[in-house]
Amino acid sequence: MVAPIAFAVLLFIALLFFTGIGLLYLLLMGLIHYIPLALSAVIILYVWVVMMIFHFFNTKQRKRLFGIVAGVILLGSAVWPMMHIYKESISTVNAEVEVRYYEPFTIGQESKLAVLDEAATLELKDDLPRIDGATALYPLYAAFVQAVYPRKEYNPYDSEVMVNTTPVAYENLFAGRVDMILAAGPSDAQMKVAKKLGLELKLTPIGREAFVFFVNQKNPVDHLELKQIQDIYAGKITNWEEVGGKSEPIRAFQRPADSGSQTGLERLMGDIPIMDAPKENVAEGMGGILSEVSNYRNYKNAIGYTFRYYSTEMVGNDEIKLLAIDGVEPTKETIRSDEYPIASEFYVITAGTDNPNVEKFIEWIVSPQGQELVEKVGYVPVKKP
Repeated sequence: MVAPIAFAVLLFIALLFFTGIGLLYLLLMGLIHYIPLALSAVIILYVWVVMMIFHFFNTKQRKRLFGIVAGVILLGSAVWPMMHIYKESISTVNAEVEVRYYEPFTIGQESKLAVLDEAATLELKDDLPRIDGATALYPLYAAFVQAVYPRKEYNPYDSEVMVNTTPVAYENLFAGRVDMILAAGPSDAQMKVAKKLGLELKLTPIGREAFVFFVNQKNPVDHLELKQIQDIYAGKITNWEEVGGKSEPIRAFQRPADSGSQTGLERLMGDIPIMDAPKENVAEGMGGILSEVSNYRNYKNAIGYTFRYYSTEMVGNDEIKLLAIDGVEPTKETIRSDEYPIASEFYVITAGTDNPNVEKFIEWIVSPQGQELVEKVGYVPVKKP
């Protein structure tokens, strides 16, 4: 009797050791969703071996009972990883954009940059303004750079011409790491930071864009009233049935604070409080867990928002559709005519710089040539080129 007990103890110690290594691996790899299933499998295996050692399965009834209990436990612990796999299978609109297609002076057919029909009237050779900006505006300011800057490589993450998210671009501007950024106007929080740092922001409008809302292509809802959008994001309208759709709860996704699109939503909502954004737990290094604003996932009952150019030109996701607002589709024509109700300007933003070429460059951007590039890239210029 001593030998089976000793074997069971040794087996327990061995399983404990290897299970610990396995769980550490899952934590480090961010695969926390599989931990309950892994633990259940190890425990069931251990119990099965021990029961075999002590001849517990000497009747079919006991074997059947153990199989049923083990099956129920495994199925229950598999729910979380199965839900995670399903969630990951749902496409997102926040896919990474291939910025390499828009890098200035890219040789070959890979380049998607718009170009002028003639040489630029401005040519910069030194004291190049350091630029950063929103991802959606990178194709525009990269086209400006290709027209005006000297030919060389401009690494999008480490050069005079970078591309980041809107919050990071503002951080770089405030820290003096760049001379100018191209982005949507600052949020209230960003304005407070600038004021605290004693910075005076100068916003020069250079183009117009539509703030758009989108849903799954299979959603029968094609249009919403502006008031309905506000009620959805205030948490007053919670089911698609209330706005002419199917009886399904609305998943209203949001964007991280201080991003250009989240600032757009805040301005649209005005004084109306915005409901809490959907959150999800995200695995961090060394097994840490962060709670972050969920990325938009294209569930059949989801709604999200962004800017028209980003969704149609850069991401090009044919699984979503843009909604008409107050009966008007978001197109270049309706932005130009001011028919689309949520069109706004985007800017070159500076915070005080000693670079002598910044003002020259901005003047060129709002000149006919610069505005021609705004049009060619796919945005709406503030001045007719």
